[in-house]
Amino acid sequence: MSALASLTRKPWIWSFVAAGLVWLVTVLFTGGASALGLTLAALTFSSFAIIVGTGQMLVITLGPGNIDLSVPATMTLAGTLALKFMAVDNSLILPGLLVAIAIGLAVGSVNYGLIKLLRIPPIIATLCMSFIVQSTAIWSNRGLRIKPPPALAEFATSGPFGIANVALVALLITIIAWIFLERSIYGRWITSIGQSMAAARMAGVPVDGARFLTYVICAVLASIAGYLLASFSGGAALNMGAEYLLMSIAVVVIGGTSVAGGFSNVPGIWGASLFMFLVVSMLNTYGLGAGFRMIMTGIIIIAVILLASRRNTSLT
Repeated sequence: MSALASLTRKPWIWSFVAAGLVWLVTVLFTGGASALGLTLAALTFSSFAIIVGTGQMLVITLGPGNIDLSVPATMTLAGTLALKFMAVDNSLILPGLLVAIAIGLAVGSVNYGLIKLLRIPPIIATLCMSFIVQSTAIWSNRGLRIKPPPALAEFATSGPFGIANVALVALLITIIAWIFLERSIYGRWITSIGQSMAAARMAGVPVDGARFLTYVICAVLASIAGYLLASFSGGAALNMGAEYLLMSIAVVVIGGTSVAGGFSNVPGIWGASLFMFLVVSMLNTYGLGAGFRMIMTGIIIIAVILLASRRNTSLT
């Protein structure tokens, strides 16, 4: 009984509970016929939100006001330029990935440069950067749908036991992120910065270096997600990252990461991403449109923030 009580106090458990309930409702509505297909689809399509959500989680852990609004544009530019560079050539798959990572390194570096050197608030700095990055993607794409190399498309859409390889990549990324947060000095740095930047400086934490690295990691993960999404969907499109602005923030909040900073939650990213996909699937099953889905997403985020704030108040 005490083990169950301890488990229910874990902030990430409720995102999995919510995902399970939505899965059950959807399966019951379809008579159970879609149980396996829905599970595999949830694991596959949630992968991209998990990857970008992991990066956004690290940024939000830095404390209030830290958020990266350039994630969708970075995904689009990385996917577009990487696929354009590969030119449907299987031999250029790895160099194409390096191109995408280089774009993430550049975007993340400029993001923090605007924040630190020009003293622009992170929200404004990353929003401005998103306009520049998206405009670059539009200029380089010119309205064309650039296709991935066949071997890369096969890798992205296939995998063992019906689970696409992109889900395994997302799992690997989150395991690495968990190790960094829980077992490395970097994790202690960003947690202490999120709890109190002034205290972290006094304790000798390299605040600027840790924040710079965090924004770079977020942009690199967005680039990797864009690279995989473009390969999975059969080509890079100018709107491919649009839905991941709200999604990358929603999965962090719903997953149990503190919006006030100083606390991150890697398992919750998985539960929240699965939950968000399953909510969309349930609404589609009931024939409800995208507008209602966005309203429900906003209501869910507000409810989670209110519940989190009440829990924090009760603990103080």
